[in-house]
Amino acid sequence: MPRPFSPKVVTANDLLEGDVIYLTADDSWTRRLTLAELITDEAHAQLRLLFAEQQRAQVVGAYLADMADSPDGPRPVHFREDFRRTGPSNYAHGKQESRAHV
Repeated sequence: MPRPFSPKVVTANDLLEGDVIYLTADDSWTRRLTLAELITDEAHAQLRLLFAEQQRAQVVGAYLADMADSPDGPRPVHFREDFRRTGPSNYAHGKQESRAHV
């Protein structure tokens, strides 16, 4: 028996900068997970992933990431996604310098 579909966001890496980015409902990309489109329908999720995979001039490695709904927007349910959203871990730079948007 297949598992029920869990909410997801489309995530990828920015092709030029390498940052983790998320697809928004208006077809743009954001570095803020809280602004990502939370997808609750499996068919819609596949369509959004196909759209993201066509953005080859902007993103690389697009995939669907499991999330939970929260009052502040999508929230990671797995450690990997929580780790990815905070940026590189070798020293404080990029997203880690300005924690207000994470």
